[in-house]
Amino acid sequence: MASGVDGTGVTQEYWRIAARAWLALVAGTVSLIGQTMEPRIAVGGILHESNTFSSDLTDLDDFRGRSLRRGPEIRDEYVDSQHEIGGYIEGAQALGLDLVFTVVGNATPAGPVTDRAFDTLTSELIERLRRAGPLDGLLLALHGAMVVESHPDGDAEVLRRLRLALGNDLPIVVTHDAHANVAPSEIELSTALVLYKEVPHVDQRERGMHAAEIMAKIVNEGVRPAQAIEKPPLLYNILFHNTNREPMLPLVQEARRLEQEDPRILGVSVPVGYQYADVPHMGPSVVVVTDGDPELAQAEAKRLAEMMWEHRKVMKLNLPDAAEAVKQAIAEPNTPVVLVEMGDNIGGGSAGDSTAVLEELVNQGARGYVSAMFDPDAVRYATEIGIGGDFDLMVGGKSDDLHGPPVRIRGEVKLIYDGQYVETAIRHGGRRYLDQGLTVVIHAEGSTADLPNVVLLNSKRHTPFSLGQLTSAGIVPERQKILVVKAAVAFRAAYEPIAGTIIEVDTPGLTAVNPNRFTYERVRPDLFGLR
Repeated sequence: MASGVDGTGVTQEYWRIAARAWLALVAGTVSLIGQTMEPRIAVGGILHESNTFSSDLTDLDDFRGRSLRRGPEIRDEYVDSQHEIGGYIEGAQALGLDLVFTVVGNATPAGPVTDRAFDTLTSELIERLRRAGPLDGLLLALHGAMVVESHPDGDAEVLRRLRLALGNDLPIVVTHDAHANVAPSEIELSTALVLYKEVPHVDQRERGMHAAEIMAKIVNEGVRPAQAIEKPPLLYNILFHNTNREPMLPLVQEARRLEQEDPRILGVSVPVGYQYADVPHMGPSVVVVTDGDPELAQAEAKRLAEMMWEHRKVMKLNLPDAAEAVKQAIAEPNTPVVLVEMGDNIGGGSAGDSTAVLEELVNQGARGYVSAMFDPDAVRYATEIGIGGDFDLMVGGKSDDLHGPPVRIRGEVKLIYDGQYVETAIRHGGRRYLDQGLTVVIHAEGSTADLPNVVLLNSKRHTPFSLGQLTSAGIVPERQKILVVKAAVAFRAAYEPIAGTIIEVDTPGLTAVNPNRFTYERVRPDLFGLR
């Protein structure tokens, strides 16, 4: 064989050139992969605020419909919303994260989640994550106050099952509602925990973007978060949850200052907790996430917890009952007057059909009021009568015996519609597409063309977080004398800008503001404000 020629007659120079070309091709491919392969981050969520004093359990049907989204449906539902998942999406686009959508389930607050619903949703989430292929992280939306029949800390149980299925190495950045009752085990099971700062929750999308930013630092920069939690022994009464005023405002401002001014700190959260869950970890928390500095996290968490503990000195309850509140509203010249029916806070898991305030409006001859009421039977009755028909029926007070007896309403059926509307503004809850079910508007006795007495009957319990609930029914809230909201604080983002006066009312019900109306058995017995 001639020198420089192999057995096939191909020169050695040819092989050298071919080898160099192959190495260049491999190097170029590796370089290209390094430039274009974005971290693959899964998105999922199971969200529920569970009122353990309610016997109305939350089952699979409560999560279905528009509240349960899978795969690309999640992006379609949330991309333009003010929800934290909308923030995940926006943050991922800005930071170069490739999102993989799994399943997101959400249900209106009510009683605890059934084991069947919880097991089904959690199993589906795990299965979709397993089928998603290689993942670099998970952005997980959990409420933080989910209670399951067999698990008082439902959110911690979700994380526990995820770790068993996926291991401890996968970064999991979790977002929570500000009303989360954070279990300390969540700090161990999550990589980083980010909670809404604002009540009303007008910062949900911001918090989702914050979570995406932390995830990007983990997967792209090698940041290793260290977390700490402190739980001051308080029942932080819902009457004082408004973060736009004291006592919470200075604490939220300090949390934001730390995030903005100290580069070692990745996140600071000061959730107020959820008092309608009789669980061991009920109450407020302080959660601090640092860049690998557990001592700093613990020190700042302790300092902020001490600030929160001082709030106990100003938390005093002194609210009018329904009769006195209606009397004040009728006499009040600064209108519209918003009467806050705190014992029937739908956003806290209550029935939505309390008659405490409506009964007084009728009995005291109030004029120009608007009161929404969950009553599917009354809706059916009105639809049978039809628009223009004479309405005469006992409404409300049908879910249980905690929210007053039914009240007789006589009047005219003015409108029947599907109850759906779109919210484009930043509002508590963050949802864009809203549905109160088939809905009927009744103009009750005493109405005039300029000042009707309006009873809005809906067939789905619907939180009053948006004025769209009224405007979609042809109601102009600014022109009414009295507006009744079954809420606590969350309504303020929508109603405060148009309200002349706001009167919070101490009414009975599943979300009564006074904890003495409840019997707690599982919470820490030393909680200040429990009695």
